[in-house]
Amino acid sequence: MALPHPIRQPCPPGVCVCGYERLLETPGADLRILRLTRQEEKCLLERLENLASLDDLEHMQRRMFEQLGIRLDVAPGFNEVRSMRGIVIRIDELPGLCRKSRQSIPAAIRRGLERSPEVAYRLLDAHDLLRDA
Repeated sequence: MALPHPIRQPCPPGVCVCGYERLLETPGADLRILRLTRQEEKCLLERLENLASLDDLEHMQRRMFEQLGIRLDVAPGFNEVRSMRGIVIRIDELPGLCRKSRQSIPAAIRRGLERSPEVAYRLLDAHDLLRDA
């Protein structure tokens, strides 16, 4: 099968449960996630660590879905938010997304929010900080 874009190398057997082989074998499957090569992942993580604003974060969420099919949800947790750990970052289940990438994307966003707390404040304001008051 010839693909127009370079695709990620498969994970070593037994290390990851991303379903890389199964995804390639499925006819009509969404192969966008396989465009996330190691080099592209490094660029993505660097970009997520250097968020400038809430609009920038929302733009990155849209682009990640458009280009890779990754649905990312960033919102304050249900309980009180006292640190960046209180912000919930969820990635929807996606065949082909490596376990390592699934962990590194939220970690990069948290580092970006810690580096620019005003983005986290705008996120809290956007989700109605006083919703239960």
